[in-house]
Amino acid sequence: MTTHASAVKHFRGLLRANILLPMAGFAGVIAVWWVISLFRHEMMPTPPEALVKNLDFILHPFYHRGPGDIGLGWLLLASLRRVCIGFLLGAVVAIPVGVWVGLSHNAWLALNPIIQVFKPVSPLVWLPIALAIFNAAEPSAIFVIFITSLWPTIINTAEGVSNVPKDYLEVAQVLEMPRWKQLIKIVLPASLPYIFTGLRISLGIAWLVIVAVEMLTGGVGIGFFVWDEWNRLNVSSVFLAVFVIGLTGLILDYALATLQTIVTHRPARS
Repeated sequence: MTTHASAVKHFRGLLRANILLPMAGFAGVIAVWWVISLFRHEMMPTPPEALVKNLDFILHPFYHRGPGDIGLGWLLLASLRRVCIGFLLGAVVAIPVGVWVGLSHNAWLALNPIIQVFKPVSPLVWLPIALAIFNAAEPSAIFVIFITSLWPTIINTAEGVSNVPKDYLEVAQVLEMPRWKQLIKIVLPASLPYIFTGLRISLGIAWLVIVAVEMLTGGVGIGFFVWDEWNRLNVSSVFLAVFVIGLTGLILDYALATLQTIVTHRPARS
């Protein structure tokens, strides 16, 4: 009986934490939106009105009705492709650089000023430079994703490597373990939680940046969709885009957290 009561209590706690409280939070946001729309109804639709106006986008996300008239699903996939390419290129560069900085004090002294100077630069500042280099919107968007996703991964990787217990490395040296083997067997496994934290931050920044970049460069993408719908004064679709962008960002972070759990055999922090 005690075990059954404990299980029921645990289930209620999970239900409250994972469903009821998040639903209450979203209900509060929708209520605020509804109240604001009542005062600004000439520009802002109420939630039911927005839902009705967006039914075509929601029910048919992958339509293709002609040049420039494609479904929201295709726009989202185009943005995700750019984010994945830029993010993966950034990870390929940032992780080795972070390991190097974490292992070498001289590398830290040389690169830390560069990181601290470039890290706070707005992503949109890099866009004109990228356009000057590539003279095309597509590679420029990928470059901006790449350059802005570097810094969190480099910093967190370096932090993880520098925090590897010295006892581990001393034992490896006593056993005359080669340097490359120390790196693979000791340094990287011990640093993985830090590396994944950096990757999750970088991926969040990448998804944030692509929307802004596409609003400026145009073409096909969720960011351009937002700007195009606003120019048409279709605020209902802008609200839909906010939901889609936020939900996609949540799914991306959850996917990377799940990969972290699989690789490190430890639960990832939310």
